[in-house]
Amino acid sequence: MTTPSLAKIERVDLREAWPNEARDFTPWLADNIAELGEALGMDLELQETEAAVGGYSLDVLATDLNQNRPVIIENQLEPTNHTHLGQLLTYAAGYDANVIVWLTREFRDEHRQALDWLNQRTGEDTEFFGVVVELLKIDGSRPAPQFRTVATPNEWRKMQGRSTPSTPSQELNYEWRRGLIEILRQKHGFSFRRIAQAKSTWLAIERPITDAWYAVSWDKGNPCLELRLHKRGSGGRDWNQKIFESLEQHKGSIEAKILESEHSEQFVWESTERRQISRVAICRDGNVFQDTESWDEYRDWLIGKFLRFREVFRPFLQEFSQQEQETIE
Repeated sequence: MTTPSLAKIERVDLREAWPNEARDFTPWLADNIAELGEALGMDLELQETEAAVGGYSLDVLATDLNQNRPVIIENQLEPTNHTHLGQLLTYAAGYDANVIVWLTREFRDEHRQALDWLNQRTGEDTEFFGVVVELLKIDGSRPAPQFRTVATPNEWRKMQGRSTPSTPSQELNYEWRRGLIEILRQKHGFSFRRIAQAKSTWLAIERPITDAWYAVSWDKGNPCLELRLHKRGSGGRDWNQKIFESLEQHKGSIEAKILESEHSEQFVWESTERRQISRVAICRDGNVFQDTESWDEYRDWLIGKFLRFREVFRPFLQEFSQQEQETIE
């Protein structure tokens, strides 16, 4: 029997690649955010680095594109400590974050247990991740980064263990969502890296301006196409309300250009009086969970409304963005 010649994996000190956390590691992570997303099972898009939270700065603010939810990432190139745990919670509150990631070179047991406890005590819409970053090389090769999760939400562990949904309702939701994504990919050239998300009843399609999204939703079954105004952090609520009010001034004109009577369509205008974000949506009759034979019709309607939204809202959004820029200058 021939003994195989195998290489030896060596760990490299993180400081050899990133001497300074703020100047070296954070910019690198910003440029390679997709790699972290792969480890977390998310499609991450960078929003900003050193994002302001009161008198503090969050290392990385990102968005999970699959569910259009904010992701905050706190870096630490040393073993975890109480100070960074406190910062993590402060930033989570400041951005009303759904996903909180603590990225470090080494997790102390007490801090890993703290994240596990938070995952057990918070709602299912809030997820805490503890991630260890390592640098590895083989036989003198260049170092390669590796992200290893050490603390995760319980449901995340279950989802990672299966490639398809397990319950009939999740399977139905998965198939509906998958078909919608495939049409957007094939006919309209949109890119979605991950499609499973068995529980997600939301799909972000396009961002016309910073902090605004066109998205499809079907939470209660009826198909809806919406424009979400979703700025987070300091001043976010005021910005969301301000742009909502600028659009609401043209409510009659907007609805007249988009509404059709064929499918009992209805507009929904929701300001920040009810919640953090603002939303303008159009919904129609029907139910994707009950009327599977109508899925093609629903998808065609949603895509048609998306294209119409894009055309009608474009001048109003561009005008608002230009005014905001002039105010800043």
